[in-house]
Amino acid sequence: MLESRAIGAEPLIRVENLTKHFPVTRGLLFTRTTGQVKAVDGVSFTIGRQETLGLVGESGCGKTTTSRLLLRLERPTAGRVLLDGRDVHALTGADLSAYHTRVQAVFQDPWSSLNPRLRIRDTIAEALVVNRRVSRAGRLERIEEVLHQVGLSPGAASRYPHEFSGGQRQRIALASALASFPELIVLDEPVSALDVSIRAQIMNLLKDLQAQQQLSYLLVAHNLATVRYIAHRTAVMYLGRIVEHAGTESLYRSPLHPYTKALFAASLPADPDAPREDLILSGEVPSPIDPPSGCHFHPRCPFAMAQCSRVDPELKAAAPDHMVACHLY
Repeated sequence: MLESRAIGAEPLIRVENLTKHFPVTRGLLFTRTTGQVKAVDGVSFTIGRQETLGLVGESGCGKTTTSRLLLRLERPTAGRVLLDGRDVHALTGADLSAYHTRVQAVFQDPWSSLNPRLRIRDTIAEALVVNRRVSRAGRLERIEEVLHQVGLSPGAASRYPHEFSGGQRQRIALASALASFPELIVLDEPVSALDVSIRAQIMNLLKDLQAQQQLSYLLVAHNLATVRYIAHRTAVMYLGRIVEHAGTESLYRSPLHPYTKALFAASLPADPDAPREDLILSGEVPSPIDPPSGCHFHPRCPFAMAQCSRVDPELKAAAPDHMVACHLY
């Protein structure tokens, strides 16, 4: 497992062998299980305090399921998510309420993530009402404070979501996540639904808030430029597994896994004149119901060897602060 940047410090979040399999059933009256979708298949990582971990990969690779497991929106089939050493899926009562104040989320679509029937002040205050005992005066003060932090005026509190643009709605969603004084915010594609001109503003806001509020982020994204700009470390997922994990700049400068190289080759370059390695993948992404034996990537890998179809490669250090699951290393 690749540890967080803070050497010697206990990470805020530790994920150990996290697994989530969804049953595949047939029949209406008499259902039977015919297989399992291996959405997340033995994932391990840490997130340090005031650190951003980026999670990238193609659609269906398990990124969103991993984030839902951290948020307790799904229960794991196996493995653990530890917050300060405590299994979050075993928390109850006051400990569970405390967890919900410490871990919040901002989702992809700002148009559907806000309740259209609630005024902005009621949306932001919800986390305070549910998880913290805060007076009415305290709630109003906190609402005004977080609106200011995300660049909105106090007058926005009395308005409804439909009165705002997409970028403003995402700021409101972020204000709602900040209201309970969280330590970790899960960002699931936070800028992908926004206009390009607005994306940079939101990304800069996220970085500023992290520095000011001492936040940690789990950033789930498919836009590689977004991840490179925000994340301190990046993990690459393929068919439910992490195949490469490194410091972001190290990963982007020298990707090792063939899948990571193909992922970068398929993205638009920041400099069109810069030399780049063209790596074209053959075939389609295999089904997570019946993934290939050995290395899951071997049917599409141009460098596949005989052992790749038989032996599942372990995630091992190939360089300082750089881990890869590939028999080439």
